Amino acid sequence: MTYDLAIIGGGPAGAAAAVYAARKRLRTIVIAKDWLGQSSVSEKIENWVGTPAISGIELSKNLEVHAKTYAKDAVSGAEILTFKDGESCIEIGKQNSDKSANPKDHIFSITTNKGSYEAKTILIVSGSSRRQLDIKGAKEFEHKGLTYCATCDGPMYDGQDVAVVGGGNAAFESAAQLLAYCKSVTLLNRSEIFKADPGTIEKVGKNPKVKIIVNAVPKEVTGDKFVTSFTYTDTISKKDTTLNVTGIFVEIGAIPNTDFAKNIISLNKTNHVVTDPKNQRTTTGGIWAAGDCTDGLYHQNNIAAGDAVKAIEDIYFYLHT
Repeated sequence: MTYDLAIIGGGPAGAAAAVYAARKRLRTIVIAKDWLGQSSVSEKIENWVGTPAISGIELSKNLEVHAKTYAKDAVSGAEILTFKDGESCIEIGKQNSDKSANPKDHIFSITTNKGSYEAKTILIVSGSSRRQLDIKGAKEFEHKGLTYCATCDGPMYDGQDVAVVGGGNAAFESAAQLLAYCKSVTLLNRSEIFKADPGTIEKVGKNPKVKIIVNAVPKEVTGDKFVTSFTYTDTISKKDTTLNVTGIFVEIGAIPNTDFAKNIISLNKTNHVVTDPKNQRTTTGGIWAAGDCTDGLYHQNNIAAGDAVKAIEDIYFYLHT
């Protein structure tokens, strides 16, 4: 059958899209490898609006349950949402290759690792994966002092000395957030060149609680049950230095999960989906995107969910007007 909509991805954006698509009675297929967003690794999330505190895993489960509650239409009992869990999208394409045809006449094909499907519209909410710190001790102390989300975990380090790894805007913004809680913040960049905006660097660097170290290549994370220190190597002197910190916040970029769409929509230089922020439309008619896979300026759970809802509103009018 041909679905009205194919939602590719889970997480907050996928769940929000599924709920709103069902309420608008759009016959929808949801293709999700899993329902685990990036913050599923967090032990405590305090900024999911409406819930004072929740673990990442519990939030993921709640999102899945909420979405699947709408699988059948409340009035007719007919299936409105079809879930394909554990499937990964490999490629999307157009069944109608005639470029002169009305975009609304296009039928899209979605190929996964387990099957193939057709839909009139597509919403990509495939998220992204954070670049991992690949040094000794990083895996052992992940979620035990080493984290990838200052927004999620920063408040837990109130009054402590912490380190931030990275030199882009995300790293400096994380440092700025941490200054509200932490005793000190040491930011380490592996070269003398920062990718962050000069104004952001200047503003954060002026804070007396911040120390910026350049030419610092991470070497090892150490501790007992939790992180107690972080060692880096100076690329000039070749000497190792150990910082006594209880928290390490890694901001070395994220990799959007968009490879399957590269031949049909425009991606920017970091492979994020280019979207219109007014309605989440991509450069290809009939395809929308929301959440961390997009080129949106800010990426957070609440933003991803909101952008997905915005997209569904637009998809509904696209199909019915």
